[in-house]
Amino acid sequence: MTNKDEVKGAAKEVGGKIKEAVGSALGNEKMEAEGKVDQTEGKTQKNYGKVKDAATDQTGH
Repeated sequence: MTNKDEVKGAAKEVGGKIKEAVGSALGNEKMEAEGKVDQTEGKTQKNYGKVKDAATDQTGH
């Protein structure tokens, strides 16, 4: 079962990829770096959601 952290994390990760690509295309290093940070935050949130979901499955809560 997917939870809101997985969905929000995935959305942030995709947004970060877009931001990085736009920053790269425009030669804007700051925007490109922000995109990479957003991707990392998104992956972290998505993985947190997966762990949380697995823990819920194991405990039955």
